[in-house]
Amino acid sequence: MSTTRRPTSYRRSPGSGPAQQAGNSSGPRPAAPAAPAGPVKLRKPVFTTVDQLKPMTEGNNLTARVLSARTVLDKPLPNQTTFRRTQVAECLVGDHTGTVLFTARNQQIEMVKPGNTVIFRNARIDMFKDTMRLAVDKWGLIEVIEEPAGFKVNEDNNVSKVEYELVNVPPEKSKKPEKANVPPEGSY
Repeated sequence: MSTTRRPTSYRRSPGSGPAQQAGNSSGPRPAAPAAPAGPVKLRKPVFTTVDQLKPMTEGNNLTARVLSARTVLDKPLPNQTTFRRTQVAECLVGDHTGTVLFTARNQQIEMVKPGNTVIFRNARIDMFKDTMRLAVDKWGLIEVIEEPAGFKVNEDNNVSKVEYELVNVPPEKSKKPEKANVPPEGSY
């Protein structure tokens, strides 16, 4: 790995031509700071449970068993060269604390078959019709575990059946200390 840096831009800036440089005394531009050397230290993932999921959160890691999967959209999309399909499925997944609906898209559908145990990494909670849905986008990961989960799924606590309402809370007014009712000086 070399330590020399490449220029970040090859465009000519205004006033950098031969005719303009004669009167330009600003000098060379400062170089951009170098990237930190060495490997980046990664944090260990912190796993959560279904009952601890909150609306509109990101970065959730959890292990769950797939209970059911139902296709809700299977639509072909015409492309210039090939035909692609958009597929969406709702899957009920859960752990020992409860269950949640997971929205699987395209290639994710093959991974979340009923009976599979999966690990969701960097999952987020989306709100759909005021209820929570677990989703994994391009920044997340779904892993299928070969051995079955060692827990019994609690199907009584479905957090996707809880309806939430978005409430706008006005900002608090800053409380200034009120002045005492003292008459102005010289008015005695």
